[in-house]
Amino acid sequence: MALPLISRRKLCTALVCLVLVFQTTYGFYLPGSYMHTYSTGDKIYAKVNSLTSIETELPFSYYSLPYCKPPGGIKKSAENLGELLMGDQIDNSPYRFRMNVNESLYICTTPPLSEYEVKLLKQRTRDLYQVNMILDNLPAMRYTNQNGIKIQWTGYPVGYTPPNSNDDYIINHLKFRVLIHEYEGAGVEIIGTGEEGMGVISEADKKKASGYEIVGFEVIPCSVKYDPEKMAKLHRYDNVTSVSCPLELDKSQIIREQERVSFTYEVEFVKSNIRWPSRWDAYLKMEGARVHWFSILNSLMVISFLAGIVFVIFLRTVRRDLTRYEELDKRAQAQMNEELSGWKLVVGDVFREPSHSKLLCVMVGDGVQITGMAVVTIVFAALGFMSPASRGMLLTGMILLYLFLGIVAGYVGVRMWTTIKGSSEGWRSVSWSIACFFPGIVFVVLTVLNFILWGSKSTGAIPISLYFKLLALWFCISVPLTLLGGHFGTRAQPIQYPVRTNQIPREIPARKYPSWLLVLGAGTLPFGTLFIELFFILSSIWLGRFYYVFGFLLIVLLLLVIVCAEVSVVLTYMHLCVEDWMWWWKAFYASGSVALYVFLYSVNYLVFDLKSLSGPVSATLYLGYSLIMAIAIMLSTGTIGFLTSFYFVHYLFSSVKID
Repeated sequence: MALPLISRRKLCTALVCLVLVFQTTYGFYLPGSYMHTYSTGDKIYAKVNSLTSIETELPFSYYSLPYCKPPGGIKKSAENLGELLMGDQIDNSPYRFRMNVNESLYICTTPPLSEYEVKLLKQRTRDLYQVNMILDNLPAMRYTNQNGIKIQWTGYPVGYTPPNSNDDYIINHLKFRVLIHEYEGAGVEIIGTGEEGMGVISEADKKKASGYEIVGFEVIPCSVKYDPEKMAKLHRYDNVTSVSCPLELDKSQIIREQERVSFTYEVEFVKSNIRWPSRWDAYLKMEGARVHWFSILNSLMVISFLAGIVFVIFLRTVRRDLTRYEELDKRAQAQMNEELSGWKLVVGDVFREPSHSKLLCVMVGDGVQITGMAVVTIVFAALGFMSPASRGMLLTGMILLYLFLGIVAGYVGVRMWTTIKGSSEGWRSVSWSIACFFPGIVFVVLTVLNFILWGSKSTGAIPISLYFKLLALWFCISVPLTLLGGHFGTRAQPIQYPVRTNQIPREIPARKYPSWLLVLGAGTLPFGTLFIELFFILSSIWLGRFYYVFGFLLIVLLLLVIVCAEVSVVLTYMHLCVEDWMWWWKAFYASGSVALYVFLYSVNYLVFDLKSLSGPVSATLYLGYSLIMAIAIMLSTGTIGFLTSFYFVHYLFSSVKID
C-alpha cells in the first residue's frame, strides 16, 4: 500500500509543477532564433553570406567583387562547424536600416573599374551568381514571374545579361521591402535555438520587449546608371531621390572598364499580420506534397509485397518443415537427414566464418554508427529542433552525433567479431579500423576536393585550422569512444551459434546464373522507396532550395529500413534453399546495393537536371560529394540487412535438432 501512496504524491507534485509552469507561460516556440524587437528608429545592419551559383557550386566571398565595404571594416560573424563545412562566410555589410523609417540612401561610388574587376564581374554575372543577404536572420527573398507563374528565390543576382547581347549590367540599386509586426509583449515566452543562443522573454521583460519584430525581408534588384561625378560628392547614407527600375538598357549600369559604379538602396517598411513564429513559412512552403505522399504509397506497396513473401517463408515453409521435423523420432530423423534438401542441408556450414570477416565487422560497426546518426538527426529535425534559422545546425548536429555514437559502433563491431572468431583476440585492431574506415574515406575525398576548391579560391574550401579541429575531434573523441565501445563488446557474452560447424566445408552446387546478379537486382526495391524523396534532397542541396519536410523524410526512412530488412531476409533464404551457405556478404550487399542505384541516379541528376552546372571542377565536386553519400548509404542499408538476416538465420537454425 505504501508504493501507490508514494506514486500518488509524486503525481500530485508533478501536477502542481505543471500548473506553476503554465501560470507563467502562455505560449512556447522552439525553432528559430531568439526574437528581437526594435523600437522606431533603431539601427539594424544587414549581413552578407557567400556568393553562390547553381551553375558552378563554388561559393565565393561577397567582398571578392568591388562592392562597398562597411565603415568599420569587414567583420566576420561567428560561424559554427556546419557553416564552415558548407562554405558559408557571413560578413557585415554597409546596408543600414532604421526601424519603421522609409528612406532612399546612397552608399558609395567605386573607383574606375579595372580590367580584372570587369572580367570578374562579367564572369560572376554569366555564371548566375547570387548575392545572399540576411536581415535579422532572414534571407532576402525576391519574386519573379515566369510564364505567368510567381516564383520565389533567395538572394538577388550579381548582374544580368540581356538576350542577344554581349554586354553585362551590374545590380547597383536595391529596393528593400521589410515586413514588420507590432509586438505588444503580451504574455509570450519564447525559447530560441538559433545563432543568438538560448533566450527567454519573461513577464518582467514585456514592456522592454514591446516594439516591432521583422517577419519578412524582400528585395527588388535594379541596375541604374548614375552620374559618378555628381554621386561622388555625396556622403554615405545621404538621401537620394527614389528611382524606378529602368527598362531601357541605356539607363542601366553597364559593366565596362573605367566605369565608376554608384550603389544606392531604398527601404520600405510594411506592417504585416504575420507573427514572428510563422515568419519562416514563406521560405519553407512545401511544394509537391502529393508527390511525397505518392512516394510513401509506393513504398508501402513494395513493403506489402515483400511482407507477403516473408510471411509465406515463415509460416508456410519454415514452420511447416520444422513442425514435421520435430514430430519425427530420432530414427526417422536420422533417415530424414539423408534425404534432406534445401536449407536444412547447410546446417553444418551456415555459421562458418565468412571471408574477410574483419572487414565485415568494421563495415557493420560503421553502418550502425551512420544509421544511428541519421535516425536521431531526422527525428530531431522532424520535431523542429533543427531550425533553418540556425544555419549549419543540421550538419553540426550530425557530426557530433556521429562522434558520440562511436561507442555503439565499437560495441557492435567487436561483439560481432568475438561471435565470429569465438574469442576477443584482435579486438583493438577491429576498433581502430571501425574508427578510421568511413571517416578515412571521407577525409581522403574531402582533401582531394579541398585542393580543387583552394585552386579556385572558393570560400567552400575548408581552412587549415578547421582541418586540425576536425582531426582533433576525430582522434580525441571518436577514436577513444570507439575503443571504449570495443572494450564493452569484449565484456559482453558472444552470441552462441545454435548448431555446430563441420570441419570440412560443404561444396556449393553450381548454378545457372551468378548470385551477384540477384544481389544487385535486390537493391532496386529499397531504391524504389527512396528515389522520389532523393530528388527533393538533391534539389535542396544543389539548387539552393530549403528542404524542411523532415516528417516525410522520417516516414521514408522507416519504410526504407523495413524494405532493406525484408529484402535481405528473402534473399538469404533463397540462397540457403539452393545450399549456398556463404550468405554473410550477400545479406549485406542485398540491401547495401541500393547505394549503387543512388550513385547512378545522382549521375543521372547531374546530366539531365543540373544542365546548368558548368565546368569539370563543378562536376568533380558534385560526384565527390555524391560518392560520400553513396558509401554512407551502402554501409547503413547493408548493416540493416545483414543484422536482420543474421538474427533470421540464428532463429531458423535454433529450431533444428541436430545430434
